[in-house]
Amino acid sequence: MLQLFGKDVKRETGHKAQIDNIERAKAVSDIIRTTLGPRAMLKMILDPMGGIVMTNDGNCILREVDVTHPAAKHMIELSRAQEEEVGDGTTSVIILAGEMLQMAQKYVEQNIHPLKIVQGFMKALDDAVDFTAKYAVPLNLDNRAEMAAVIGSCLGTKVMGRLDLLMTNLAIDAVTTVTVTDKITGKKTVDIKRYAKVEKVPGGEFSECRVITGVMINKDVVHPRMKRKIVNPRIMLLDCPLEYKKGENSINVELKDPSNFEKMLQLEEEYVRGLCEDIAKFKPDVVFTEKGLSDIAAHYFMKFGISAFRRCRKTDNNRIARATGATIVHRTDELQECDIGTRCGLMEVRKLGDELFVFIEECQEPKACTILLRGPSKDLINEMERNLLDAMNVGRNLHLDPRIVYGGGAIEMAVSSALMEQSKSIIGVQQWVYQAVAMGLEVIPRTLITNCGANVIKVNTALRAKHATANSTWGIDGHKGVIADIKELGVLEPFAVKVQTFKTAIEACCMLLRIDDVVSGMAHKKEGGGGGGEAPMEEGGEEGG
Repeated sequence: MLQLFGKDVKRETGHKAQIDNIERAKAVSDIIRTTLGPRAMLKMILDPMGGIVMTNDGNCILREVDVTHPAAKHMIELSRAQEEEVGDGTTSVIILAGEMLQMAQKYVEQNIHPLKIVQGFMKALDDAVDFTAKYAVPLNLDNRAEMAAVIGSCLGTKVMGRLDLLMTNLAIDAVTTVTVTDKITGKKTVDIKRYAKVEKVPGGEFSECRVITGVMINKDVVHPRMKRKIVNPRIMLLDCPLEYKKGENSINVELKDPSNFEKMLQLEEEYVRGLCEDIAKFKPDVVFTEKGLSDIAAHYFMKFGISAFRRCRKTDNNRIARATGATIVHRTDELQECDIGTRCGLMEVRKLGDELFVFIEECQEPKACTILLRGPSKDLINEMERNLLDAMNVGRNLHLDPRIVYGGGAIEMAVSSALMEQSKSIIGVQQWVYQAVAMGLEVIPRTLITNCGANVIKVNTALRAKHATANSTWGIDGHKGVIADIKELGVLEPFAVKVQTFKTAIEACCMLLRIDDVVSGMAHKKEGGGGGGEAPMEEGGEEGG
């Protein structure tokens, strides 16, 4: 037999590769199957740094799991893609993808060509998206109660579900604050990643959590005699150092006359004073700079009555600029009056726990905010942050596409029934594959029933019978494990999340089915060439490992 690869290379082809990929993907799906729904179990993971993560968030769990098989890695990427695209449904997408692959497995074992299966899956996906749009209900964004119901449904399956009212209000306030509507096109932009910062301060009570209409930074003034509270401050943002210029590398200065040393210090002081006078011309009350600020500059600012903060993060400066209307300036001699931010109502330095924070709040139309989270322990606050980010993403999705569907497995079962009916008009092998997708969608209500500890066959059959009589709003009560009218229960999900879940799961399933050759164990090239020295070989060995 012709040997193409080295001895250490493992290769799988044909049906064996496809079956192996399906088995590995199903194994990943089984890891988080118990974390779906309001009766979800938690997973405790020891991360590489020795810390402990306790969560039921699908993306967070899979992010910490170290897998080597390429198909398993592909499944984990699905969760990450879902998180980045819509921010919720990370558990559902993995469970659905695993079930779809299981439904496809029997056809692969019957030697049906994978492309035939893929064609049937893609046709079913197109119809599933159409049916979901048909069952979708428009949402009134001006009605805060309706928004709260959808976000509350999202939080109902999380650890912090018992604080759903508090978390819902935080999410709605944060998303509403950062939403920007283009005056010409009318298009909405909701950038919660850059402009809604979560600040975690251990200690205190949950009731102390709030959305600050402005910015909060872990900084204190550079001079103890500077003002720590200013009403209606004029704020200036800089991206340049307020200290004398330092050399790139170590510089030796040779002075022949002792008086030259004093002259050199005097020149440095005059340079810094010139920078401070350029700033003082515009009479700002507060100055933030991303770079350093020398003691001489702090002295002059104190004399001018200016409060200064140094070494702020770029992201913090951007949020202050958006909240106060200021412009970040790169050179002090380019300052203009229009660069000063005047939309802030209060600047105050306060102590939270053991740290000092500067609050820039009471801003007019801030379009940037900070969410302050307080709680008894670090682990709880971290989980609180993960749940809040999911809730904010749901709020963002509703602003971008204000349509909802009924949760609790109702929409999956309704689409499944519609696909099963539609399959009667399809002939040939594709009808079986089309029906397999319809049956695969039932995994969501089935998993909800299982996690409640109810009788799966009995409850699932009753739900199927309800949908056969056109009761498309019936689903599973995730707390009791019985069928219920989801419309009355008020379990709602964003249309965008559900459609993205279907698309991501089925398209990933199709991609894995089209793989017929897996080659693993390829040797890495070692660096170091012909030198033969010890250091290059060690480096190459580390990289190869």
